[in-house]
Amino acid sequence: MIQIDDLLLSEELFKAYFLCDLNACKGACCVEGDAGAPLELEEINILESELESILPFLTNEGREVIQKSGVFEMDQDGEYVTPLIEDKECAFISYDEKGIAKCGIEDAHRAGKTSFKKPISCHLYPIRVHKGKFHEALNYHQWPICRPACECGAKLKVKVFQFLKEPIIRKYGEEFYEKMEEAYELLKSR
Repeated sequence: MIQIDDLLLSEELFKAYFLCDLNACKGACCVEGDAGAPLELEEINILESELESILPFLTNEGREVIQKSGVFEMDQDGEYVTPLIEDKECAFISYDEKGIAKCGIEDAHRAGKTSFKKPISCHLYPIRVHKGKFHEALNYHQWPICRPACECGAKLKVKVFQFLKEPIIRKYGEEFYEKMEEAYELLKSR
C-alpha cells in the first residue's frame, strides 16, 4: 500500500493495466454482481431531486423498479446502493443500439438533462473505496468480466490510475492526482 495524504492506495493501481473495452464486455459491470452500485448520501439527494430528468433515459423495467422502491436500497452490509432489476442489472441502466449496457444517468448528463454525471463509485470503477475506521483505502477490484479491459490496457500501456484520471480528480482533486503521478514515477524508478 502507498499512502498519499490520508488515503491508502493499493500498488495495483500503479502496476495493473486497465482500459474499458465495452465492445468486448458489453457493460457487464452494470448487469452482474450481488448488489447495486454504492451510493453516497449526497448522491441519493441528487438522484431524488433530478429523477424526472433521468427517468426517460432508463429502460421500462428500470423505471418501474425506481418508481416502486425509490432511487436506492440497502445492501447486506447496510450500505446505500442503486436498486436492481430482478436482482441483476442496475435500475439506472440503458442499452445502446449494439446492446451494450450503459448508465442512463450518464446518458441524461450527456443530453444536458442533469448536472450529475453518475455515482462516483461507478465512475471510479475498478477502484473500490473502502472506508475504514481511521482512513479510506483505494483498492483495485479484479473481476473476470473485466479481462478484456486488462488486455486492452496492456496493449495500450494504460495503468488503472491513468484510465481513471477524470473520476479521481472529480473525487479527490487535481493535486491528489498529481501526487499519484509522482508516486507512480517513484515506483517505476525502484
